[in-house]
Amino acid sequence: MQKLTQHPMIRGGFMIVALALIAVSINFFYAPHGVAAGGATGIAILTQEAFGVPLGLTTLIVNVLMLVLAYFFLDRATTKRILIGSLLLPLMLAVMPQVKIVEDRLLAVIVGSVIFAVGVAINYRIDASSGGTTVPPMLMQKYFHIKPAVGLFVVDLIVCFFNIFVSGIEAFVLAIFAIGLTSIVMNYVETGLDRKKAIYVMTPEIDAMKQMLDETPEHGLTVQPVIGGHSGKTSEMLMVVVDQSNFHATVERIREIDPKAFILAVEATEVHGGWLR
Repeated sequence: MQKLTQHPMIRGGFMIVALALIAVSINFFYAPHGVAAGGATGIAILTQEAFGVPLGLTTLIVNVLMLVLAYFFLDRATTKRILIGSLLLPLMLAVMPQVKIVEDRLLAVIVGSVIFAVGVAINYRIDASSGGTTVPPMLMQKYFHIKPAVGLFVVDLIVCFFNIFVSGIEAFVLAIFAIGLTSIVMNYVETGLDRKKAIYVMTPEIDAMKQMLDETPEHGLTVQPVIGGHSGKTSEMLMVVVDQSNFHATVERIREIDPKAFILAVEATEVHGGWLR
């Protein structure tokens, strides 16, 4: 992905797709149901519901204000990084029609959250941004040493809170649900959908274990020296990376060789390179 997006044209294409997905989630799912799930677009939805101001216009105003803050209080590189997205997203929101394609409010929020999360995650993967309320968390980090994730959550929570006064308690609850679902989906998209398991094994039968795993189509296999926490003795630990579908079968094969083997399994969200032997 990184090599692919180094080319400016390809990177620009990914960014347009990401912003289009965000615009679709807002104009087809969030806005028609009056649910403001944080961010500049959330402020725009609240403003549209309360005063009838078009989404694109409010989003542009908020984004321009955030660009001014970034220009004066953050570095120039950050300002340039969020500039294009800050201007393109309001344009897409203005050009794209606002249509209620799903009548059920909860279903609309679920679908909208997934689409929104994919768009934002693509932007993160190419180090781009749609601007907006991503700027205040950066300022909080710089001047108050607050983690960006915490700062963004606080900003989004404040925006969500105003749903109560504009669209009602139900909209507020749905907005909070949307933020949670978006975070989960973004995590999966950012770290890759092709997840694997890393299995660590300590056993006296290390040679037999290596021979068995050598004959299976696992992704990677290595042996490294470790010091026992209780015994203080140097031993060997085997690490193997497998696909999710092969995880249980691999553990069963390990248990067949040594039923008392110590096994630790963790998620491996990113695995690069080939065989590690």
